[in-house]
Amino acid sequence: MKAIVQDRYGSPGVLELREVDKPVVADDDVLVRVHAASVNARDWHIMRGDPYLARLVFGFSGPKTKIRGTDFAGRVEAVGRNVKRFRPGDDVFGEADGAFAEYVCAPENVLEPKPADLSFEQAAAMPLAGNTALMGLRDLGGVQPGQRVLVNGASGGVGTFAVQIARAFGAEVTGVCSTRNLELVRSTGADHVIDYTVEDFTRNGRRYDVVFDLVGNRSLTECRRALTPAGRLVLSGGGVSEGGSLLGPMGLILKGQVMSRFVRHRLLILTATPSTENLAALRQLAESGKLAPVIDRTYPLSEVPEAIGYLEVEHARAKVVISV
Repeated sequence: MKAIVQDRYGSPGVLELREVDKPVVADDDVLVRVHAASVNARDWHIMRGDPYLARLVFGFSGPKTKIRGTDFAGRVEAVGRNVKRFRPGDDVFGEADGAFAEYVCAPENVLEPKPADLSFEQAAAMPLAGNTALMGLRDLGGVQPGQRVLVNGASGGVGTFAVQIARAFGAEVTGVCSTRNLELVRSTGADHVIDYTVEDFTRNGRRYDVVFDLVGNRSLTECRRALTPAGRLVLSGGGVSEGGSLLGPMGLILKGQVMSRFVRHRLLILTATPSTENLAALRQLAESGKLAPVIDRTYPLSEVPEAIGYLEVEHARAKVVISV
């Protein structure tokens, strides 16, 4: 099969389209013929081995997992003997290493039936970004109907899901983005939009029950100014400048963990983990019409390096998808 393979860390040029062996199906696994995959910030972080601290997990001299990609949607090709929920021919979506390939092997518990009304490309856009938004708002933010929620980074892959999910939970949502993305964020259902090039959400006097920070371009002290007395600040990604090449986004997150012990606000660190229950929740939101993945661009499998470069450098809006 064809797959995007990486042997060493570096620029998009280290990613190569190669012929590799098709995955072998274990007893608890499902073999999926990939129809679409999507690009996440995680892909370019692993591509570059950045931050350096992450190499303790990814691998020192090069990534342990050679095939890039995580999110995918496709059709079941074969199942292991212990698999109960799926059979060949089922359309599924999920999250597993090695998604930038013609086939991916994934445990049964990270897959969910594809929403019938979504294309493979739309379904592939959901797992990691949708799960991050869901866990940040539902599990850490505890968003309730009538609350005021601000999403900093509302036009990105996670942000476009976060605005829609917060609205589905009954919140009044404010999205922060650049000038060129104001209409995009409005189209996802934001009640209010803030152009960060002309207005600072930490200084305009408005207060929010939950601030979901996906950018890390404001200090923790600044973000706390935008919270109500009992407000919650949920941190996810961003903040590369806080930790530099050594810690990257972990710099801001570690600072948040320390500060949370000394302030009245709840500063919450999001670590998103895949689960079939969360995929099911996303599927139900999509099938009810409350969640619609937004796709910026679609690339063929052979152009994954260009797709990751676009996401890394051009500040892609919403999701970038790979059609396999």
